[in-house]
Amino acid sequence: MKQIVLGTAGHIDHGKTSLIKALTGIETDRLKEEKARGITIELGFASMDLPSGQHLGIVDVPGHEKFVKNMVAGVTGIDMVAMVIAADEGVMPQTREHMEICSLLGVRFGLVVLTKVDMVDEEWLELVIEDIRGFIQDSFLEDAPIVPVSSHTGQGLLELKKAMDKIAEQIPDRTSSGLFRLPVDRVFTMKGFGTVITGTVASGSIRIGDAIMIYPSGVTSKVRGIQVHNMSTEEASSGMRTAINFQGLEKAAINRGEVVSVPDGLRNSHLLDARMHYLASNKKPLKNRTRIRLHTGTCEIMGNLILLENDTLDPGDTTVVQIRLESPMACVKDDRFVIRSYSPVRTIAGGGILNPFPQKHKRLKQDIIQGLKGLLEDDLPAMISFHVSQAGYNGLAFNDLKLMTNMPEKKLNTAVSSLLSKKEIVQIDKESRTYIHGGTFETLNQTAKDYLLTYHGVNPLKEGMPKGELKSKFPPDLGGKLYNLMLNHLCSEGSLVQDGDMVRLDGHTVALKVDQEELKKKILGAYKDSDTAPPYFKALVEELGVSPAQAKDVLMVLVNEKMLVKVKDDLYFHTLAIEGVQKNLVDFLMKNQEIDAPGFKDLTGGLPRKLLIPLLEYFDKKNVTIRVGDTRQLRNRGQ
Repeated sequence: MKQIVLGTAGHIDHGKTSLIKALTGIETDRLKEEKARGITIELGFASMDLPSGQHLGIVDVPGHEKFVKNMVAGVTGIDMVAMVIAADEGVMPQTREHMEICSLLGVRFGLVVLTKVDMVDEEWLELVIEDIRGFIQDSFLEDAPIVPVSSHTGQGLLELKKAMDKIAEQIPDRTSSGLFRLPVDRVFTMKGFGTVITGTVASGSIRIGDAIMIYPSGVTSKVRGIQVHNMSTEEASSGMRTAINFQGLEKAAINRGEVVSVPDGLRNSHLLDARMHYLASNKKPLKNRTRIRLHTGTCEIMGNLILLENDTLDPGDTTVVQIRLESPMACVKDDRFVIRSYSPVRTIAGGGILNPFPQKHKRLKQDIIQGLKGLLEDDLPAMISFHVSQAGYNGLAFNDLKLMTNMPEKKLNTAVSSLLSKKEIVQIDKESRTYIHGGTFETLNQTAKDYLLTYHGVNPLKEGMPKGELKSKFPPDLGGKLYNLMLNHLCSEGSLVQDGDMVRLDGHTVALKVDQEELKKKILGAYKDSDTAPPYFKALVEELGVSPAQAKDVLMVLVNEKMLVKVKDDLYFHTLAIEGVQKNLVDFLMKNQEIDAPGFKDLTGGLPRKLLIPLLEYFDKKNVTIRVGDTRQLRNRGQ
């Protein structure tokens, strides 16, 4: 059987609480102040069975204008509304505001309950009903029944139950991503149970023993007990009015307005992208950066309204906006919200969330505006593509996409797989299932090739560009996994060649000019002639009378071609000389097990210490030898 929640709405003293008591026998005003003043201040809760057997959860809301914040918290999550209008007063200011709030929150089903009919005559009743029909025209209640009742005499209560039953049949089952979420509308302590919260489960389900997290605070706990309509149960699911108590959770750790979900299931954000309708009842245009009160779920948060399309918004118009909040909150796509003015406080706008954690947008950007409007369409692949493109090099994880689309995981998986196969998105991290846009990846690849082309032009004698230097050219948010994926992709398509820690464009070769070829011969000849007693490079450059920069470029060509070997900074040997020394050293150690510095000096024909020590350290670094105390031994006896 469907889980259906009915919420009351209407002006103060129009009989909402009395109506609920007449229908259910439950007094929803529980506070001493409420009983003393005769008005509802906090949310009240009840339940009843309709004639068909359909169980109905009921939320009774305050009607006084000072408590609209509480009213909005109560209406969040309802499936149908009972718009209560007293026959002796008719439509009043809070009737109108509550109707606007219900419309903005996306309530689609409901009826009008005309109370206190025992206090007026037939002629007056007809006039009030006619006025009500004008009031509900062009609203979601336009075709709803108007049911006259008297909570005092019982008149019309049976007809009201039947009307509710008929409407309940029309309400579809709730659909969502399946993620458990419960906006908290009440927190209290119960003796023997500890901290208890109540709310209407917005989506998903929860069982005893499940781990939970409170958002945005991040406090964690486990479910100790669950009640639905005052009956203990093992599980609560979407649409159920639920009370949950937690293990070891203090009352001060959770407040109305927070959301209960699974650990790491939601993301906190100070920004929201939304589609917003500015009520026609407003007297003047809305200005950009207006300070507002945002109501969504059961919370109220201050923020600023950023108009992305225009500088002002006329009454009755709808647009896309970014809401910048003064404190964080956690929500998902399609969550409804109401906006009230900062001062004086009144309802001015509302709508639905398009992106629960966007980037900060610049105003009047047509690609952003059109992209956000595209999120209103029922096109899941396009929605995913837009969000991933906005994420840039950071990419978006699959869990983020679940919140940004509010789609069941199976449906989202299918759409993602389709986009991957078309290469519209690219997976950059298998473990977290993180994706970047195909266009972003192509731009990244082309940018890397452009950097290398420029580098080769400036450094024609260098075999390639160090990988670290290439990565430093990109923004810091380019992660290592994406960078390596890019390099591997460019190599696999034949655009790039990796050689150790160097990368180069395929086809790049070092081409020396005539004078550089001559210098190359002179440098190589000098090292070959000096055998195991080479000059320091700086001294060689001075001897040859050439530019140090030009000589260094040619030197690196010789190193890259493996004609020279770098032993340490400024000290190079001809490759044949190094190979000869290494062979003699290995042969000696194979016979004698170890050698010290004096022995190595004898082995090399009396080389000075300034060459001996660097050579010994070079062979250690190349894993030919290993230092043991003051001696060297072969690292691998088999070589």
